[in-house]
Amino acid sequence: MTTPHSRSPRPAAPPPGRQGEPRAAATIRKEPSAGGGGRARAGGAGGAGAMAQQVEQLRADGVDKEVLREGTGPLPDFRDGTKATFHYRTLRCGDEETPVDDSRARGKPMELIAGKKFKLPVWEAALRTMRPGERARFRCDTKHVVLYPLVSKSLRNIAAGKDPLEGQRHCCSIAQMHEHYSLGYPDLDELQKNPQPLIFDIEVLKVEPPGSYQQDPWAMTDEEKLQAVPQIHKEGNELYRQGKVSEAAAKYYDAIACLKNLQMKEQPGSPDWIELDQKITPLLLNYCQCKLQCEEYYEVLDHCSSILNKYEDNVKAYFKRGKAHAAVWNVAEAQADFAKVLALDPSLRPVVSKELRSLEARLREKDAEDKIRFKGIFSQ
Repeated sequence: MTTPHSRSPRPAAPPPGRQGEPRAAATIRKEPSAGGGGRARAGGAGGAGAMAQQVEQLRADGVDKEVLREGTGPLPDFRDGTKATFHYRTLRCGDEETPVDDSRARGKPMELIAGKKFKLPVWEAALRTMRPGERARFRCDTKHVVLYPLVSKSLRNIAAGKDPLEGQRHCCSIAQMHEHYSLGYPDLDELQKNPQPLIFDIEVLKVEPPGSYQQDPWAMTDEEKLQAVPQIHKEGNELYRQGKVSEAAAKYYDAIACLKNLQMKEQPGSPDWIELDQKITPLLLNYCQCKLQCEEYYEVLDHCSSILNKYEDNVKAYFKRGKAHAAVWNVAEAQADFAKVLALDPSLRPVVSKELRSLEARLREKDAEDKIRFKGIFSQ
């Protein structure tokens, strides 16, 4: 693969206690109060005081916590930039506790980075009271979950692959307080029309402090995006050399996403915009090479055409587009692209000749198959 020479789950085990002793953990349980209701109480060591204070603050603000399984290790400080990975299950309040969402059913846990203005602040507040490995239920008053239908819609769309770039935003840029049209999910439409308290069943898988993990593009500052691109590009190249084509494509995609996000803030055609576009182009060509090998030819056609609309002399774009045209039997278009490659770089004649011979051989094979197929049809 021709590339310019020039992030991902990162487990962290909780620190052990002294030899022969389990590390003490604060416990929070639902205990009957004098009035017959329930409230969260905290006890034990290792941050119990801080946890108790946070839990009491949550309860006073309409969020009731019940621990289902205790966690381990100290209570994370959860300063800005801390990343929590967790599973969640959303339930309607009521006798039946009707399920709304379940991250386990989607096969991928949720990730939340503190201080990134996630549009469901109650999740961040709840996570601040939890240790790794802990599972707890949070009953939240309506005022805390008014935006949940919008957040849920976005997360469902990400899981369904309806908007790949949405994953970079991860609900952080939901600007609308309400959408007065269907969200595309009847249960969410009902929740938006008639807001009600919700229960979040949360299990913390891991908590990573700032600097201990590679951020996703959506969570980076502009400066971090620009600085991260060369490393992400390098990782993509290495994955490609190892034959991990899909993983390499994901890396190139992330690098492109970083630069596209920056480019959107520049005036089209300005020097800064052009500079960013020239950095995007080789990454996009690498991405197209991966997609060729994954046999996703129409995506290659789209991306290479977008490059050639701006850079008419890009030999690599013509060559990759020619291969994609050949793969989907656009014979004339493939031949035209390969001819353009030769016109721009005659030294590539051996490579182009090989592709043309391959196309001709496939055409002869296809013609022979068609004759047999049609002969069978007309002989009936």
